[in-house]
Amino acid sequence: MAKILIKNAEIITMNPQDEQFKGDILIENDKIIAIGSDLYEPKLDKIIDATNRVVIPGFIQTHIHLCQTLFRGKGDDLELMDWLKRRIWPLEAAHDEESIYYSALLGIGELIQSGTTSIVDMETVHHTDYAFQAIASSGIRALSGKVMMDKGNEVPKPLQETTYGSIMKSVNLMEKWDMFDGGRIKYAFSPRFVVSCTEELLREVSSLSEKYNVFVHTHASENKGEISIVEQETGMRNVVYLDHLGLANERLILAHCVWLDEEEKRIIKEKKVHVSHCPGSNLKLASGIAEIPSLLDDQICVSLGADGAPCNNNLDMFNEMRLAALIQKPEHGPTAMDAKTVFKMATIGGAKAIGMANEVGSIEVGKKADLAILNLNDLHMYPSYDVDTISRIVYSATRADVETTIVNGKVLMENRILKTIDKNTIMYEANIAIKRLLTRIPKLTSIS
Repeated sequence: MAKILIKNAEIITMNPQDEQFKGDILIENDKIIAIGSDLYEPKLDKIIDATNRVVIPGFIQTHIHLCQTLFRGKGDDLELMDWLKRRIWPLEAAHDEESIYYSALLGIGELIQSGTTSIVDMETVHHTDYAFQAIASSGIRALSGKVMMDKGNEVPKPLQETTYGSIMKSVNLMEKWDMFDGGRIKYAFSPRFVVSCTEELLREVSSLSEKYNVFVHTHASENKGEISIVEQETGMRNVVYLDHLGLANERLILAHCVWLDEEEKRIIKEKKVHVSHCPGSNLKLASGIAEIPSLLDDQICVSLGADGAPCNNNLDMFNEMRLAALIQKPEHGPTAMDAKTVFKMATIGGAKAIGMANEVGSIEVGKKADLAILNLNDLHMYPSYDVDTISRIVYSATRADVETTIVNGKVLMENRILKTIDKNTIMYEANIAIKRLLTRIPKLTSIS
């Protein structure tokens, strides 16, 4: 049984009492078994000296596309529908098994480096098994699934699915990967968005989600053009339509939700739907600024996600926290989206979104050992005297301040060195892979 003792840390617990104190954390296997001062254990596998370091719950990002990490820099300066049709769908259609694998590892490595321990991930139509293999070997915690797309004339042929084929592939993947490694990996049905899915598929996803008690992860109300298409085709707005099909419930995670009307907000609140706020992506694609303060005022569960590398262009939770806080202040005042509120969204809020608030998202005895250790001793973090630590993390810290990342009691990065991913190999293979994909779609080769 592996035992790790973290000594002399400043601990930001995010427990119900919001306690912060200096102390030790004892980990056995995948769980925290003790928190206190001067903890002692005679048989330890590892001692981490965290003197002058800060230990936080690992970040939980609730909207990621690992399959798109290879496309970083290939979708700049476009709005959503053009971004999808002209860049992302052709690139996803060009993917092969190896490129999916290295795209996933590239993204996971970046996530681990920036203290993210759990993700909600949406893959592309094909080769999703290889993304799961990357997730499995890396040690990160993930709720992931194959994207589902059985509708759309402008979708490249390799991404066009039959309804039956999409459902069967998804169920097969779920049966193989859901609850892998004691539940470190879970499956989520992932219809891309209403524009790409038939009513038949969405109804079946609703039924399967209930049958297997599995989450559904999709995009909604990200862009005004997207909403217009949905209204023209269904006569309803996104969330109303999803509710009409039986999808609006506590198992639904909606990415973006930038343009909600009052009825949609009511449905989200009453049906306990989870919202993943992606400020970096929403700004870069010129989608808009989601009304997050009002959602939080309504006690709606809101968490954070970086989205994909080609619409951000990084997967850094520090960037998302800072943006989430700052973009609301001009409209709602300087006290809106304060540092503590945003930090909660990045930790325990994400845990609630994935149905794991009793297991992750805070540092408490009995919870999973999903932690990040920060070194805030650098010029950009000083002076530190009489400054709230959470405020320092949200407004001043960067991903370079993360020294160690632990998931499920396993050290995935220590002293900035990745333990489960070969950084140089991944960077090399990433360049080889994107070069290969671009040869399959020559019109994209000039994009920088």
